[in-house]
Amino acid sequence: MQILFVSATLLYMLSAAAYCTYLFLQHERLQQAGVWLLAAGFGCQTALFGWAFAATGSVPVNNLHQTLTVAAWTLVGVFLALRTKFNLKILGVYTAPLAVFILLAATQFPNEPLQPQNLLKGVWLFTHILATFIGDAAFVLAAGVGVLYLIQERNIKAKRRDFFFKRLPSLDLLDTTGYACIVTGFTMLTIGLITGMVYAKIIWGHFWQWDAKEVWSAVTWIFYAVLLHERLAVGWRGRRAAIMAIAGLGVLLFTFLGVNFLLSGHHGQFTRW
Repeated sequence: MQILFVSATLLYMLSAAAYCTYLFLQHERLQQAGVWLLAAGFGCQTALFGWAFAATGSVPVNNLHQTLTVAAWTLVGVFLALRTKFNLKILGVYTAPLAVFILLAATQFPNEPLQPQNLLKGVWLFTHILATFIGDAAFVLAAGVGVLYLIQERNIKAKRRDFFFKRLPSLDLLDTTGYACIVTGFTMLTIGLITGMVYAKIIWGHFWQWDAKEVWSAVTWIFYAVLLHERLAVGWRGRRAAIMAIAGLGVLLFTFLGVNFLLSGHHGQFTRW
């Protein structure tokens, strides 16, 4: 089903072009075209994963190519949900090009299963993978919203009515959206960790093995737990919350990819090529 992968990539490219043009021209039809093209690409990827799951009975994360493809899919899916909820149109300028970059990166790696199929089956693993990827996508979007917040805040403090000031929404909307992303990401990551531990108990006989990926997943969870606690208990909002969301992206990327490349552990088999 290579045609679906290619179609999704092309649709995301067209969406990125539409959104970038919208950034400059501010024509509403360009923004609408961008979101509909993203939705169409998301539909192609959904069909691709549905076909792969039906054919193999396993989650399509056998290698780095598939892992990156799923990452792009969940990123777009979470954005579309976020776009519907908060109507944050300008975030598409961040999401669409990033989805294109991820899929193009995926094409650099072979798409051949390297993991025994029996380890990739089961409702616990399916839930673990889906929840974790959705949580990661929400955190990535939170970082993007954080960047937009800092840009708009700088313009307001400097009393400038420049290019970005006219195109970015209010600080309140950006802060609210960023907080929603963090809450969603933290909730899904929590579900992912719990289901992952249950799956590990079933397969390896232990809930926790101090695997490098497990440790850094816990570190990521603690980082965002602290961020949420400080927001609720101390009142971390606005600039500080935006900076922390951006910093969290570094922790997340290391947990998602860096651990697999630099440290040993059984999760590394999902990003081989």
